[in-house]
Amino acid sequence: MSIPNEALQKLVQEIETQAVNAQREINVVKATIVSKQRDIRMLELTCTEVKQLSANTNVYEGVGKMFMFTPSDSVEKRLASETAELKSDISSLNKKLHYLETTHKNSREHIDQIFKSGRR
Repeated sequence: MSIPNEALQKLVQEIETQAVNAQREINVVKATIVSKQRDIRMLELTCTEVKQLSANTNVYEGVGKMFMFTPSDSVEKRLASETAELKSDISSLNKKLHYLETTHKNSREHIDQIFKSGRR
């Protein structure tokens, strides 16, 4: 049982397209993970600096073009929640990255398998 060349060529093109799309998405996900990790480092640094301030130090947050007084404990809570949210995002992105890498690897293996079977 042999598959016609046209059908085989179409199958290879579809698998190749899937592999290219997976590789493109892998690059996007990796860049997003790096960006979120950078944001986490900035938030953690800001949180440690806010914690080092004395209790009577005024803390101001930017709101548009002005600054608004905010209690330091609420700033710490906001920074901690943003950090936790980013860590959750990174966790889900790592799962997506694993799926995409598996998809890309499987696509490449299928293409190799088609070419190997075609040489016989």
